[in-house]
Amino acid sequence: MMKSMLILTGTLLAVTLFSSCSKDEEVRHPAKYELPELPVIEGIHNGQKAPLYWSIYEYAYTLEQQGVSGSNMDFSIGQWDEIIDWVSTNLKPFGYDMVCTDGFIPMLAKDDSGYMTHYGSVSLKELADRCKAKGLRLGVYDNPLWIHGPLNTKIAGTNLTFGQLLYDSSTTVQNPQAQDQWFTWIVSTKEGAQEYIDGFFRHYKELGVSFIRMDFLSWYEDGRDRGLGTVGRGYGREAYARALAYIAQSAKKYGIFTSLVMPHLNDDAEVEARYGNMVRIVADTGNGGWNHTSAHDKGHSYRSWPNCMNQFDGFNYWAHITGRDKVILDGDFLRLNRYDTDAERQTAVTLQLMAGGPIAVADQPSTIGSNLQFYTNSELLALRQDGFVGQPLSNKLGQQSEIWYGQMSDGNHVVALFNRSDTQATITADFAALGISDQWKVRDLWSHADEGMASVITASLPAHGCKIVKLSK
Repeated sequence: MMKSMLILTGTLLAVTLFSSCSKDEEVRHPAKYELPELPVIEGIHNGQKAPLYWSIYEYAYTLEQQGVSGSNMDFSIGQWDEIIDWVSTNLKPFGYDMVCTDGFIPMLAKDDSGYMTHYGSVSLKELADRCKAKGLRLGVYDNPLWIHGPLNTKIAGTNLTFGQLLYDSSTTVQNPQAQDQWFTWIVSTKEGAQEYIDGFFRHYKELGVSFIRMDFLSWYEDGRDRGLGTVGRGYGREAYARALAYIAQSAKKYGIFTSLVMPHLNDDAEVEARYGNMVRIVADTGNGGWNHTSAHDKGHSYRSWPNCMNQFDGFNYWAHITGRDKVILDGDFLRLNRYDTDAERQTAVTLQLMAGGPIAVADQPSTIGSNLQFYTNSELLALRQDGFVGQPLSNKLGQQSEIWYGQMSDGNHVVALFNRSDTQATITADFAALGISDQWKVRDLWSHADEGMASVITASLPAHGCKIVKLSK
């Protein structure tokens, strides 16, 4: 799959076609869709924590940038063994308990189920077993709205076939003259669609997979891409909402965590926040580095995918929909080898954990260098273990968004100061302005040093640097 072409070509080539806001404005998402009656799925977010894992993204993305694609791209079982051993030894002791596939490499259906069984040359069942042997889980990049197998495959529990779920002249779509690019989509409003989606999750449960990363959701909803224009038929808001409801029902039934990728987040993410465990809120990592964390189109937001182009703006802009036992915000993968300074690396990790997001390591053993230390700060990772989710002082894309704060389950507070500017800056946070009264014992989570009692903190931060402290009594 030509994933990076979709990501990078589609960044800002045609933004003039869509409305945007400056950093001094705030995009509002008033409800414009009347949804059909959809099921309420209790407890979908309860107790869920953002995952810590390794992704193949950097390996595959780099190859594609070199011109390798399709059947010429693979990751052998020997290469997977090396990664599984490396993650098990170096990251698992700190809570990273999963490795995950991505796009790029062929996704193949090689048995009678019609669902994906192989990632390139590698059997997903064998890969899941090898992960389990090392105490790790397997996550898979796939979408329950895609068809991989033969169209004459029977949908389990019905007399229907995969092919009967496809678009036909009776299907109402957003762009009737368009053709779907790259993907064979099912139509969720057709008879048999719910059973097809349930079979998808049952298939992965039987393989031993507990995490599905499902991509290109905006293309399904309206067939539009902010950079590429019309990319497909677009099956409409009702079909999209119904699909996510079916996905949530089956994912909860089989105990599989869902990661929603490339959604438009219409109506203030009403459907995604209701039915997804985790949702992407920023453009793809691409080349990574400070551009992905903070600089790319800084201070701007848009009304369609991607709403924000960098992690900082994305986390800030969508902070209001998250919290304990709510949908998790995903800032996409980290490639710490792509940053210029250790200050930037600290900021990249701190921001995601402060926002309650996942840490998805995309660095490889051959590229990570000495940067493993930034992924394995136990005092910082304790925030994720606690289920902590912080908030910015302001949810507008301006200066006060550089102060984040929140409370842990034990009553302690966490405050983070960020310097997104290109020069050294002094930032102050008065605890009273954050609703925190009195003086507190201050501990810096990067220096692992106690700093005495205080009711305010002031930090002189290097360019792109941060300071994060825990306040305790």
